[in-house]
Amino acid sequence: MECVIETKASVILQFIHGLSGDLQVTFEEGTWAAWLYDLLKPHVTKLVVCDPRKNASMKEGNKSDKIDARRLAELLRLNHLSPVYHGEHGLRSLKELVRSYLTITKDLGRVMSRVKAIYRSWGIPLYGQAGLCTAPSCRVAREDQRTGSAPAGRVLLPTTRCTESVTPASAAGSARRV
Repeated sequence: MECVIETKASVILQFIHGLSGDLQVTFEEGTWAAWLYDLLKPHVTKLVVCDPRKNASMKEGNKSDKIDARRLAELLRLNHLSPVYHGEHGLRSLKELVRSYLTITKDLGRVMSRVKAIYRSWGIPLYGQAGLCTAPSCRVAREDQRTGSAPAGRVLLPTTRCTESVTPASAAGSARRV
């Protein structure tokens, strides 16, 4: 039997319930694999999510969805598919949280590099791994940081913990280093 159905839970389950006998289902790992696995697991006898890179016979010959589906069905019948683990939902959630944490950490590093590049392009000195300036003017900035305010004529740049002296007569806001 062959048919194309909509990727909706209700439509897929209606189709599965309309079939009789022991059902064995397979599909390739992809974006929707975890969702589809969770949806179908309670309704079928055997469910295999396979790794498309490990199915050498899938790489041979012509390719189309129809041909690939037939080859997957034959490999499932012969028990020649390399399954991908899709077990506990809690473990999947933990993996997703770890993946999100790592992505956010990398993004933060990229953003900090961009901010430092902007400061360098403006001629603001950055020293050390954390980007803290050790110049005498930066010691003044650290004192301003502790008190929570900068005296008149100075602007605190908390990201680099460095100060710039701003001349009051400058309407354009140009700065000179102290």
